[in-house]
Amino acid sequence: MKMIKKVIEANGAFYYDSEIVSENGNRIYRIYITSKAGVTLDLCAKISRIISPILDLEPPVNGAYTLEVSSPGIERSLKKAEHFLGSIGENIKVKLINTDKIIGKLNSFDGNVLEITEEDGEEIKINLEDIDKARTYYKW
Repeated sequence: MKMIKKVIEANGAFYYDSEIVSENGNRIYRIYITSKAGVTLDLCAKISRIISPILDLEPPVNGAYTLEVSSPGIERSLKKAEHFLGSIGENIKVKLINTDKIIGKLNSFDGNVLEITEEDGEEIKINLEDIDKARTYYKW
């Protein structure tokens, strides 16, 4: 993974996350990248061409798979501390382990606690370990 991250960074982007999924009976190894300049199809294709031979030597899964390099999208999952840090100032949706849902603007994140201003203006603090799922969202 270190080599893949270096390749991504050498091409002006940042590694965001990766996943292995099955779609229509095919396994897909998906790598998500971000870039301050924006993620384009050309950038994804370029990085894919460079890292594909690396993954041929060190496959991420056993058996056949398809490599995809893409943007995590405007509404992206927040799983790691760096995801929350990079999303300060953005709107987020949080589903807590107790099934409560919180929607608002992420004001701060100190490594363990998120501070969110809910849509009604109320400020709330949430411990990271109380979160089941979180993602950014865009008001259309």
